[in-house]
Amino acid sequence: MKFLNKSIEEIHESLKNDEVTSQELVQESIQKSKELQEKCNAFVTIIEDAKGVSVTENLLSGIPYGVKDNYSTKDVLSTGSSNTLADYVPFFTATSVQHLKDAGAVMVNKTAMDEFGMGGTGTTAHTGVIRNPWDVTRMCAGSSSGSAAAVAYGVYPYALGSDTGDSIRKPAAYCGIVGYKPTYGLISRYGLFPFASSLDHCGVLTRSVRDAAIVVDTMKGQDKYDMTSWDSSSVHLFEATKKPLLGKKLCYIKELCDIKNFPDATDELKDHLANFFKTVELCKELGLEVEEVSIDQTLLNASASVYVVLSCAEATSNLSNLTGIIFGKRGEGNTWKEMMMDHRTKGFSPLIKRRFVIGSYVLQKENQERYFKNAARVRRLLVDTWKNLFQTYDAVILPVGIGPAKPLEGSKEMIGKMSEELQALDEHLQIGNFGGFPSITIPNGFVNGLPVGVNLTSNCKEDELLLNIAYHLESKMPYKGQTCEVKKNEL
Repeated sequence: MKFLNKSIEEIHESLKNDEVTSQELVQESIQKSKELQEKCNAFVTIIEDAKGVSVTENLLSGIPYGVKDNYSTKDVLSTGSSNTLADYVPFFTATSVQHLKDAGAVMVNKTAMDEFGMGGTGTTAHTGVIRNPWDVTRMCAGSSSGSAAAVAYGVYPYALGSDTGDSIRKPAAYCGIVGYKPTYGLISRYGLFPFASSLDHCGVLTRSVRDAAIVVDTMKGQDKYDMTSWDSSSVHLFEATKKPLLGKKLCYIKELCDIKNFPDATDELKDHLANFFKTVELCKELGLEVEEVSIDQTLLNASASVYVVLSCAEATSNLSNLTGIIFGKRGEGNTWKEMMMDHRTKGFSPLIKRRFVIGSYVLQKENQERYFKNAARVRRLLVDTWKNLFQTYDAVILPVGIGPAKPLEGSKEMIGKMSEELQALDEHLQIGNFGGFPSITIPNGFVNGLPVGVNLTSNCKEDELLLNIAYHLESKMPYKGQTCEVKKNEL
């Protein structure tokens, strides 16, 4: 009997009733990991000697899970999916991972990702392209690609991700699962390899909202090693999902949802937006008020460019320590400068090197005012715009991306031809990172037999409110909590 395609609560109940042991779950997870690795290349490391543990009253005890490879894990290879750290084994464990270990959760693999979290395709990992288990000719999005694929396939009920622009929430949508990025600082980032520190969030990918609440309740907490973390002892996400849904108001943005704004819309986009409005009707059936609002299109169009400038600038600074001198494989050369240049030239993918060039350029003294500081100003305008919405509405509800998972072949050409309006729709989740807002993606249907998702974003520290709304909306969905193999057999 298979157990890992069930919810965390169901698995815990089976463990407590001696229907299965923790060791049997671990072995089932390792076997599923090997199956998925052959199919989708989802992992950097499979921990074949992982052992089951004693089961306690903690819901996560004895249950296997996966960790994205940009979390530091003591004595376990942690590469960030980059050749620069291909042999790096840390001497400490990330705070959030330690919290899970203390709860009795069992790490069974490290999941592959876009190199250092940069890129939204799952194609830049040093171990190769990560494929979507729903359709291996399609991408998972990124950068939490391996985590999304593994949870969708049923390797375990949850895996850790990180989100700097949409790196948890878009892979979740493409793989038909839940992706939750909490408020900035709810989960300590100590031990997470930094990409862009003002945008980076730790989070989780699961198959249900309630599972996401259970995991983040365990991961969260103030940490003396992360000065941006905050006291969340009064935040109880799992309990929040049990509360009734009363008097809540949502809004969606006309410019991002009106099909008339996209004259060259593909059939997939048309179906995706039609599906979104069906979800809006489900919200109304739940008793939620949902209103259309309008935001200046020029401001929305600027979001993607703001993200590129700010994230590249921060990445250039954060990753300057990857020299091959302190740690990582040494480069060749007669001087330390030659060794460092060799290490960085051979170790980074072309995408990463391009981002470093952009980051260095916008930070140069003569360019800062025009690019970096202007991007920071527009970021503030976008955050203030969303803050104003939250004065009236409990959450913003929007479709995720421009349809289902993009094909691996030809996607670069398609992205290059996007209009500014289409790019704004595809990249709007970045605004959740600009403001540190809690944001969650849940599956809301299918287009061409592939899953699509809807996103909810609330104001900072309103995580309980957000998950309450998401849980009740999820309850109205015909598809929830299933692995892709189960659902594909039904379609």
